[in-house]
Amino acid sequence: MLFEAKQKIVFIGDSITDCGRRDEAAPYGNGYVSVVRSLLLARYPERQLRIVNKGIGGNTTRDLAARWKQDVIAERPDWLSVMIGINDVWRTYDSNGVGAVGLEEYTATLRDLLSQTRVTTSARLILAEPYMIETDQNRPMRQHMDTYGAAVRQVAADYNAILVHTQAAFDAALASTTPKDWAEDHIHPNAPGHAIIGLAFLKAIAFDL
Repeated sequence: MLFEAKQKIVFIGDSITDCGRRDEAAPYGNGYVSVVRSLLLARYPERQLRIVNKGIGGNTTRDLAARWKQDVIAERPDWLSVMIGINDVWRTYDSNGVGAVGLEEYTATLRDLLSQTRVTTSARLILAEPYMIETDQNRPMRQHMDTYGAAVRQVAADYNAILVHTQAAFDAALASTTPKDWAEDHIHPNAPGHAIIGLAFLKAIAFDL
């Protein structure tokens, strides 16, 4: 397992990461961050890992950029996990494009934020793909999301980051289920859906059961 004793792992992203961490489910949320934290602490109690959730619902890469110094750099993480991009795409479809972030800006902003992190901290990086829980890969939003997922894979390769194959994990589950088994709106997972993300994350960091 990649995490070492007493390391701090900061998670940042949108509502999928937030999951109530600022209110009824403070401070970790009731989503995949909580799943990962619980299993890490139960399996490796001697490592005394510290988990910090900095997700905020509705965020895009623009929003992360506005709060990066406070919510990432100031935390001095040993590991930083970033999952962002769903709203960058989704705003094209649910808000007539208001607030959407184009692929070029998305990629450039993500690279800039990771570069800042490299320069100012010693954190190792983890990137999780944005996803859509959808079996029809020809659906416009799914195709759109897939292009952002491809961009994240390229950025992960360029920055030597650990990659969490979120979309592939849902696609594997969808081989024998329907999207609504995991999320009513194809985006916000129920508890088993968050477990899929959590398991994909744990696989990426070589969690040893």
